[in-house]
Amino acid sequence: MRVLNIQPMQEKTIEKNDLSFEDFKEQVIQDYKTAVISRECSLLGRREVLTGKAKFGIFGDGKEVPQLAMAKAFQNGDFRSGYYRDQTFMMALNLLSVEEFFAGLYGNTNLEKEPMAGGRQMGGHFGTHSLQEDGTWKNLAEQKNSSADISPTAGQMPRLLGLAQASKIYRNVEGIDIAPQFSNKGNEIAWGTIGNASTSEGLFWETINAAGVMQVPMVISVWDDEYGISVPAKYQTTKENISEILKGFQRDEMGDGYEIIKVKGWSYPELMEAYQKASKISREEHVPVLIHVYELTQPQGHSTSGSHERYKSEDRLNWEKEYDCNVQMRQWILESDLATEDELKALEKEAKKIVREGKKAAWNEVTQGPKAAQKEMTSLLDNLAQSSSNRSFIQPLKEEIEQLGNPEKHQILRAGRKALRYVREENNSAKSELINWIDNYVNITQPDYSSHLHSESEFSALNIDAILPTYDADAEDVDARLILRNNFDKIFSNKPETLIFGEDTGNIGDVNQGLEGMQEKYGELRVADAGIREATILGQGIGMAMRGLRPIAEIQYLDYILYALQIMSDDLATLHYRTKGKQKAPLIVRTRGHRLEGIWHSGSPMGGLVHLLRGIHILVPRNMTIAAGFYNTLLECDEPGLIVECLNGYRLKEKMPNNLGEFRTPVGVVETIREGEDITLVSYGSTLRIIEQAAKDLLEVGINAEIIDVQSLLPFDINHDLVKSVAKTNRLLVIDEDVPGGASAYILQEIVENQNGYKHLDSKPQTLTAKAHRPAYGTDGDYFSKPSAEDVFEKVYEIFNEVNPNQFPALK
Repeated sequence: MRVLNIQPMQEKTIEKNDLSFEDFKEQVIQDYKTAVISRECSLLGRREVLTGKAKFGIFGDGKEVPQLAMAKAFQNGDFRSGYYRDQTFMMALNLLSVEEFFAGLYGNTNLEKEPMAGGRQMGGHFGTHSLQEDGTWKNLAEQKNSSADISPTAGQMPRLLGLAQASKIYRNVEGIDIAPQFSNKGNEIAWGTIGNASTSEGLFWETINAAGVMQVPMVISVWDDEYGISVPAKYQTTKENISEILKGFQRDEMGDGYEIIKVKGWSYPELMEAYQKASKISREEHVPVLIHVYELTQPQGHSTSGSHERYKSEDRLNWEKEYDCNVQMRQWILESDLATEDELKALEKEAKKIVREGKKAAWNEVTQGPKAAQKEMTSLLDNLAQSSSNRSFIQPLKEEIEQLGNPEKHQILRAGRKALRYVREENNSAKSELINWIDNYVNITQPDYSSHLHSESEFSALNIDAILPTYDADAEDVDARLILRNNFDKIFSNKPETLIFGEDTGNIGDVNQGLEGMQEKYGELRVADAGIREATILGQGIGMAMRGLRPIAEIQYLDYILYALQIMSDDLATLHYRTKGKQKAPLIVRTRGHRLEGIWHSGSPMGGLVHLLRGIHILVPRNMTIAAGFYNTLLECDEPGLIVECLNGYRLKEKMPNNLGEFRTPVGVVETIREGEDITLVSYGSTLRIIEQAAKDLLEVGINAEIIDVQSLLPFDINHDLVKSVAKTNRLLVIDEDVPGGASAYILQEIVENQNGYKHLDSKPQTLTAKAHRPAYGTDGDYFSKPSAEDVFEKVYEIFNEVNPNQFPALK
């Protein structure tokens, strides 16, 4: 452990940066003013929540001074992946104004007024804009960057690893022509912040270990105030000291590791020196650094949901008052003769005025629209009441809206919609005006809460045209894995910004040899092995994709996606949405699954993925040619996607296309692989081979089935081709190896409800799924756990037995 022994700040700073004393003094005073402004924002923010003007607050009070030090070391091109208490850091870099702080607290949906998230995240969640209005990248190397925060504790850590790894790639991989827009020769640092209690999470440890192995430029600050909400450190951390138990990670002459720095969170000069040292080491040497910032406080407790007086002792509360970092900085300024008491009082008075004015401006801005809508609705309801026989019911709605002091959008809209119930049998101009107002208001307002789940740029996956694979006349039948391998070869050759990594991905060319020879050809940085750590494999991909690279993160088996599911769901799937289209991570996640033998390598949890990964394209190709086409398509778009290859399909024979790297499988488009007139059979992936066999058997008894491969679960059948098939056959069976109620239920809803397939049905639409349990081991286990060809045959035959028992007598 290297605990810093710092000399007086003014001597070090002047010597290092060649500042005059006056310049140094001006910087210190400005830093203190920023700290005071930030603290006042926290204090008034809590008050706004407790008075009901804001819904929830979680603030950065007590962490101001170390964040000033971090901001001083932060440079253009750097990225932050942080913690929802980093408001002072953002303010110090002029990335967050007082008015924007309160706009976030009030949930202003105007992205110009609330640039962090356009009201989609609660206050304390910070981000910068990586994209232009048209969805193209800004020059990230010329601006200071913050990746969009998420609330789950330690959830910021996996992404941090990828943000740091990008610098390593940009420094060491030749031929990345896009690099000047994203990196200055890999000199950027990824800065992470986390609370001391959150270091108990597995994601923290997985990331810390991976960064030490990979040796990437990452500086992680642990804000240690000795509590996790109300739970003290003795229940959180062995020895109650994160840097103490990480001593084994300290680099030494025996090998790589971390530089570990421990520094008091209330000492402005020591913090400045610590962060400058960390920046120099990490930026120049590409070494990860952990800064344990201890003896911090949390003056208002965890959040507005409770009070810290309930769980802190009187001694602790008194200590926190004395060693509050702002109090200590103020005392140091006075002792160092950098300002007088009167000067600081004047500064503090001015800071409070700035915050009050910013708060007022933000409140006026966020209430302006609802108040205008309130007047309009009051007038509309008044007119409706005057012309309606149900005036006695409508008038109270009008009065309720009229009396609202701080109206909210939903209150106004709700009143209008309720009023329509009372005039449902009437027809007059007042009713028409109200209907038009409601429709217009929803059309204008709904996008503020629902837009940008997917890309709305010209690079959306839905805008990528299909290109069919083409074949030579004498095209060879080959093991399907070779189509993937040769297609990846074309990708890596033509797109130097692409790279792939995962367990067994590098040296042996993945467990199914779909990357055979690729590491030898393209190097260990572009085709890389990774440790057994699925969450941070995903995090590597997210972070690198946010910095302009085109990563493919390989999760060895679909079952192992569960290790990374929280990161995929909370971070990757929501990124474009939670930034209202201002950040993106076009990561491709590669995995394989379905129809193997045993509980742990044959999973098909597609229903769960469909529900949890809205915002990510979920693609389920039935063969490797289609899979290769999906990779080519996703690399042309700016959206994330999950591709599930068929685990039992690598050794099956397919013809080798002659336009590798060029053909594209469209997302959201189904394919009819067998035409028929009697019933529509719908499925995807490996199960289709079973269905094809069953269809041949059904033909022998006079049932001609049409088979459709959905190919893409998200998005699903954007051309509504499935309902066209149902309109022809009038019967529908969805077959799936997911559990009952899983993907089959989702598919059925899409066809019957969303595509109105119910209109064409002459028989009850049905599903055939796996059993509710996981598949048992062995071929017999597969047969008795998942749909077999006999199951499909008998299910279809049963449907036709009900239709015509004479023609199709019962089998048993």
